Amino acid sequence: MFIHTATAWLCFLGRLEERHPTREPFVRYVEHYVDFMRDQRGLSPATISNCRDEIGHFLAMVCRPDRAIDALTIHDVDTYLAYQGNHGWSRVSLHALASTLRNFFRYAEGQGWATDVACGIEAPVVYREEGLPLGPDWDDVQRFVASFVGDSAIDLRNRAMIMLLVVYGLRRGEVVLLRLEDIDWCGEILHVHRPKQRCTQQYPLVATVGNAILRYLKEARPRSAHRELFLSVEAPIRPLSPARVSDIVRSRLAVLGIDIPRRGAHCLRHANARHLLDAGFALKEIGDHLGHRSASSTRTYAKVDLSGLRRVAEIDLGSLL
Repeated sequence: MFIHTATAWLCFLGRLEERHPTREPFVRYVEHYVDFMRDQRGLSPATISNCRDEIGHFLAMVCRPDRAIDALTIHDVDTYLAYQGNHGWSRVSLHALASTLRNFFRYAEGQGWATDVACGIEAPVVYREEGLPLGPDWDDVQRFVASFVGDSAIDLRNRAMIMLLVVYGLRRGEVVLLRLEDIDWCGEILHVHRPKQRCTQQYPLVATVGNAILRYLKEARPRSAHRELFLSVEAPIRPLSPARVSDIVRSRLAVLGIDIPRRGAHCLRHANARHLLDAGFALKEIGDHLGHRSASSTRTYAKVDLSGLRRVAEIDLGSLL
């Protein structure tokens, strides 16, 4: 607040010259493509934002001040993909990035901005349902939740967020999108906005989750004009980012020594699905709970149903052989 007030006062006195960031020459191409994705393809805001960031980062790295977009070649794309691959990107992430760049250059070629790039972009091969949805065991999840026991503002906020991730299997982006009006305390209903489906899903407000949120609101949430439920606890007060949620999960899992391949917030969504599967819920019920659009998104959890696979393996097929 002090910095904001002091900056405004110095500008009023004419003693502070504001810096205006230079506009990159390729920005207009990206914004044209953003308009196309929104108006013509009808993509969700989350998808458009991701595409804008990925394309902007690519162009910022390969477009030098003296180099226009029509000078880019397939070699630039291959070099960029190789660079990201050498810096920890998985094949799945590289596959998605290549697809994003291919779609952009198809549009650019249609507009006459570039030539003969899109057709040459090759992505790593990703086989359907090749991976396993890996998450911590439920015993580890319970130990993880139990570790958020402090009375500080940060502890109360983090516990409320963790309960939403664990109990409902929400995505990190869905947690940070929650607003104060999304909780119907009288009807005990939680309204969750699904950016991928562009719809709102309703859940019964579980008592343990509701109590955690209520305590956060009463004792820890800063007074702010922001309507988002979860805010930073130190100035400047602002809504949390999805990356911050993953940072909280990742750091606590590391402290507890819970060793899994991926420690981001999404691992708790996988753990929730596996727990429901072990409890005997059908894949359709699990998919509805997680907000999946397609049954194929839920079907992958059948591969980690070890007890079910073991029962299949024990079937006597002697009479059929």
